[in-house]
Amino acid sequence: MRFQATTFFKVLGVGTFLLIFTLALQAGPAPDAGGDLFKQKCAMCHGADGKGYAALKTPDFTDPKVQASLTDEEITKTIKNGKAGTAMRPFKDSLSDDQVKSLVTYLRSLKK
Repeated sequence: MRFQATTFFKVLGVGTFLLIFTLALQAGPAPDAGGDLFKQKCAMCHGADGKGYAALKTPDFTDPKVQASLTDEEITKTIKNGKAGTAMRPFKDSLSDDQVKSLVTYLRSLKK
C-alpha cells in the first residue's frame, strides 16, 4: 500500500509540473519576441531603433507624443490591416494575434 501512495504522489507531482509548464507556454510569446519580430518585419521602414525615417514619413515610436497619440487598438489595427495611402502593408495573414500583441508591447517599450 505504501508503494502505491508514493507512486501516486510522484505521478501527481509530475502531472502538476507538466500542467504549470504547459500553461506558462500558453501565456504568450517571450518578452524579446516583439523585438525580434520588429527587426524582421518592421525595421526596414521604421528603423532599427524605432525612430522612423522622415523621408518615408514613418512615426518615431521613441517620441512620447507619438506614443500618447496612439492607442494599443490603433497600433494593432494598423499592423493587421496596414495603412491606406502609405507603404504600410497588412500583416494579418502573416502574423498571429500573439505576434501582433508582442509587437505592440515592444513598440510601447520604445518610449523614452
